[in-house]
Amino acid sequence: MLKILGISINIKNIIVALIYIAIGFIIHTIIRRIVNKTTIFRQSHLNKEQSQKIKTIQMITLNISKYLITILVVLAILALYGVNVKSILAGLGIGTAIIGLAFQDLAKDIIAGIFIITENQYEVGDTIEIDGFMGEVISVGLKTTKIKNFKGAVKIVSNRNMDKIINYSLNNSLAVIEVGVSYDHSPKEVESVLNNLFKKLEGSIAEVKGEYQILGIEQLADSSVIYKIAVEVEPMQQFVVERKLRREIKLAFDEANIKIPYPQIEVHNGKK
Repeated sequence: MLKILGISINIKNIIVALIYIAIGFIIHTIIRRIVNKTTIFRQSHLNKEQSQKIKTIQMITLNISKYLITILVVLAILALYGVNVKSILAGLGIGTAIIGLAFQDLAKDIIAGIFIITENQYEVGDTIEIDGFMGEVISVGLKTTKIKNFKGAVKIVSNRNMDKIINYSLNNSLAVIEVGVSYDHSPKEVESVLNNLFKKLEGSIAEVKGEYQILGIEQLADSSVIYKIAVEVEPMQQFVVERKLRREIKLAFDEANIKIPYPQIEVHNGKK
């Protein structure tokens, strides 16, 4: 027992408390390694959607274990300093009510986090949008969800506020492009070239999950006939596929001598 500035300090209790903290840290580390190894082993046999689900459950499991270990360590330290832990546990019902009032927002976050997982609202790896911020879900915890956009910015949102979101990863997306063709070419000629191209492209663009469709003539513009083309693709891959498809269509039209008009200005010189 030491006295510093008139305050008695029990060195033994401090050392034991530090040991409790170290044991809690070691247990959490062991649990994390076990969960990580188990998840990695299982993911090798699952598809992308199932792997995302397991990764989300992994994060939730680690968060729960962290909170439980922290509570147990705190109770052990309190018992070490003579606090009647049994009375605390006996009065847990009243204590829970008091804590619930004091930490209403935390309780709402935890409940919302559980519903997010059980209702499959979104998972790690999904692309979602909330309040105009769109990005990939990189973490789902009991209290918060972290979203990273394409610029690398990370938005941290309390789970209780994740009630109005748009999930772009639940269903496949649709890639849609419009192509302008000269009036010199008949619809049969253009559609024949496009259909031959689509047969050639089958299986070559990995993100494509459906059949290429010529939806028809979208518009009879001033200098061109606008054709609309669509194809079902992986979630949020429509922009990638649209760029690839435009390139292939341009090459196919060049090979078939089909002209893609561009704006022109005719200038007439007046004669005196």
